[in-house]
Amino acid sequence: MAKKTSRVATRFRPMRWLGRQILRAVSIVFLIAAAVVLLFAVVNPPTTYYIQQEKARLGGIDRQWVSAEEIAPVMFRSVVAAEDANYCHHWGFDVDALRSAIAAGGARGASTISQQVVKNVYLWQGRSYTRKVIEAAMTPLVEALWSKRRILEVYVNMIEFDEGVFGVEAAARHYFGVGPEALTATQAARLAAVLPSPKTNSASAPSAGMRKRAARIKDGAATIARDGRAACFE
Repeated sequence: MAKKTSRVATRFRPMRWLGRQILRAVSIVFLIAAAVVLLFAVVNPPTTYYIQQEKARLGGIDRQWVSAEEIAPVMFRSVVAAEDANYCHHWGFDVDALRSAIAAGGARGASTISQQVVKNVYLWQGRSYTRKVIEAAMTPLVEALWSKRRILEVYVNMIEFDEGVFGVEAAARHYFGVGPEALTATQAARLAAVLPSPKTNSASAPSAGMRKRAARIKDGAATIARDGRAACFE
């Protein structure tokens, strides 16, 4: 007697199917994000969403890209001292700074240079949960695919130093009439000091408070040069 062939109908499991679709979508998004991050590891970002907004609002901006080799090393040390003193010792998130910010009741000082680069280059300004989640996801990618020196190079070329003045090349000439390669320790510290509020602070005509902040940044830049905290980008 011939044996009957039994066929078990494949049951449709909606949760398993949904899980596969979610995994597939997450994989595609990750690959796209990695490709975009890898692109700017070697190609200079042409602009940002915020720069385009300001360009439309003001009718034009002042900005010119310069390579890291064309920037005085003290400028890099100054922005690190001002914005992210543990820059060489973290992988994109400064846990100690975040804890201190939470203990102080706010987020001030918790954002690293790497996070700011992600926000400035790939995302948008303002506070939103969506932006913070994307920023948190992309920051480790930038840290993994870019060198620390490249992160700083992009950072100082994209940030705002005065209304309509973006990047260290435009800022050095705007405030001091010199190229970024000729910046002194005092000038670099003053440029770094305007970053929290570039539309209201001036590097060439600093207030008393700005002078004190710039002096602290100058000392901090010298300190991180001595103690090795600048080794990862020099």
